Amino acid sequence: MDPDIKHQLDPFQSLYLSARFPTLTLHIMKKIILFAANGFIGESIIDYTKTNQKDYQIIAVSRKPIPQLPEGYKQVRWDGKTCGPWTKELEGADLVINLAGKSVNCRYTKKNKAEIFASRLDSTRIIGEAIQDCKQKPICWINIASATIYEHSLERPNTEETGLIGKGFSVHVCRAWEKAFFAFRDLPTKQILLRSTIVLGKNGGVYPVLKKLARLGLGGKMGKGNQLISWIHIHDFCRALFFVSESTSSSSIYNIGSPNPVRNELFQKELRKSLHIPYFINQTHWMLKTGALLIGTETELILKSRYVFPQNFIDQGFLFRFPTIQSCLDDLNH
Repeated sequence: MDPDIKHQLDPFQSLYLSARFPTLTLHIMKKIILFAANGFIGESIIDYTKTNQKDYQIIAVSRKPIPQLPEGYKQVRWDGKTCGPWTKELEGADLVINLAGKSVNCRYTKKNKAEIFASRLDSTRIIGEAIQDCKQKPICWINIASATIYEHSLERPNTEETGLIGKGFSVHVCRAWEKAFFAFRDLPTKQILLRSTIVLGKNGGVYPVLKKLARLGLGGKMGKGNQLISWIHIHDFCRALFFVSESTSSSSIYNIGSPNPVRNELFQKELRKSLHIPYFINQTHWMLKTGALLIGTETELILKSRYVFPQNFIDQGFLFRFPTIQSCLDDLNH
């Protein structure tokens, strides 16, 4: 028998093989079930595990096909709201990650609002119900939520413990989303909710858009420019994800973002500097409203001041590889 077994074994198989072959070295792969794996963050997590977490095998669950999955990874389809063949993959999983939710980068029409709301609550509910039905329940379940749940704040940092919850449609969605997740608190599965800030990466999300605007000369401050941007480099996002999944802390809510939020004006300045762009136009409020209308989005995504601080990560000793916006942008642009 091969002395290095590299496929998934359950505990009973491991005990049997250890007794039957005392000199056998077992290399037991940990299993991740990654929901909504075909988006920017999902694909980034897949790339990260391929090079940094080689003991993990990913079962990618998504509505659409995922091209070029690494060898040994598996894809399962779902609709995000009903049970199906994907539920059996949850049996004995080490980690479940839910990224599902319609993008908020759209106009807040009645139809889009309904889809934003339903895509988050339906996926969370059905995953929780599927976990409840497992005979061998997953060890850890992480739901990626949003730090936009906090109030608009220019001066007061929002930590997990002291943060003030805001008002409005986005906050209403976040509150309902978190309530749906924690409705399954009676599970033996460890549950962690990550309130995500803006994730910056080369291959998706908002960063390529901001980079393109800067190169077109629209890299000046947006509105007053004093609104705070809470952000995190995609590499630190992935590192933090595995950090909390393996943590023995009793914390169940984490702000996942750099400890150094920056004002919009400074962010834009550092972006131009990193791209070596000397020219820029400041974008007034009416310009932003017109632009948002033309590209089908909302100015809230730009003008709301998100002053979010990752107190639980700091207290538990997590070290950010890209703690400053300068180090983050330098990495993304080189």
